[in-house]
Order: sequence, then structure tokens, then C-alpha cells
Amino acid sequence: MRTVFHPSEMPPSNFYRLLTASVVPRPIAWVSTLSSEGVANLAPYSFFSVSSANPPVVQFTSVGRKDSLRNIEATGEFVINLATEPLMEQVNASSADYEHGVSELDELGISHEPSEKVSPPRVAESPIAIEATLHRIIEVGDSFVVMGNVVAVAVRPEVLAEDGLPSFADIAPLSRLGRTEWGLPPRVRSIDRPTHP
Repeated sequence: MRTVFHPSEMPPSNFYRLLTASVVPRPIAWVSTLSSEGVANLAPYSFFSVSSANPPVVQFTSVGRKDSLRNIEATGEFVINLATEPLMEQVNASSADYEHGVSELDELGISHEPSEKVSPPRVAESPIAIEATLHRIIEVGDSFVVMGNVVAVAVRPEVLAEDGLPSFADIAPLSRLGRTEWGLPPRVRSIDRPTHP
């Protein structure tokens, strides 16, 4: 016998906790943006995925109207920096509710560098930075799905394997789980995709 939860019978905050404890692990988009005044912002988002491969489009979801969303609406640009195990404490610290106009990069002493194709900076120590321009924003309930056209992917050379692609082991990506739990890089198994007989 299963316990069945109905969203209509629970406070939204409780159902949010149920969903985020069930849909796991979730990769983290560490999103850097610039305000219209030129102030850099950095915040983690754990509702993050690829929307389309051709054309390349990535997406993350902002639950509520946060600085990242407002900055992207104003400038049309953002960078998704991959959140990794060595950066875990800084990623978590950047989730604090800083006042508008305060740069998390500066407050937390996070090193950054210019991007290739967009104005927001990249996190220098993140192994992969996906530079994007705004494709569209879709409002869904109390959330906003931000979709971005990928204009460049900047990869640190030390995480590239012999086949020219990023090595999962070298990336060491973080994920979010339920409650206050974080996921560390998991054990990996390779298995070939079957062909239809």
C-alpha cells in the first residue's frame, strides 16, 4: 500500500518539498548575470536541463522573481557555470538572500573571468561555462522557465578527455537532493545503447 499525496490537499510549500525530495538528483545551474547597471549576480538553480540539441537551448527554472530572472529580462544574456564538488561551499553560500544590487561574486570572493560571447562573467574555477542569450521565458504557476540559446561552451582543458568531450570524473558535478542534502559525484557505469533488431 502506497501513501498518496494530493497537491490540492497540501500547502504548496509542503508539496514543493515532496517534489524536490522525489525528483533526484538534480544538476545545478550556477547562473551568472549582469544587471542593467552592470552589477554581476550569481545564484544556483537546481531545476536545470537541456531543452533542445538542435538548435542548442538550455533551461533553468526560477521559483519566483529573483535577481537572475530580472537581469536576464533586462539584458537578454546569462552564463550557466557548472557547479562542482570543489566549489560546493561557494555554490551554497551564493544561494543566500543578498540584497538587490549586491554582487555575490564580490561578496564571496569568487574569481571570475570575461565570457567569450556574452557580457556576464564566467566563474573562473568552474570547469564548464555555457554562455547563452535569451530564447524565451515561460511563466508556469509561481515559477519562470528561462530558456537560453547556447552561443558558446567554454571548457577548461584539464577536464577534456581523449575524445574531446568533458570527462565526468574530472568535472565532479554536484546535484541537489531533498531537504538540505547535496549529491556528490556518483559511481559511473558505461552501457551501450541497444540497436533495434
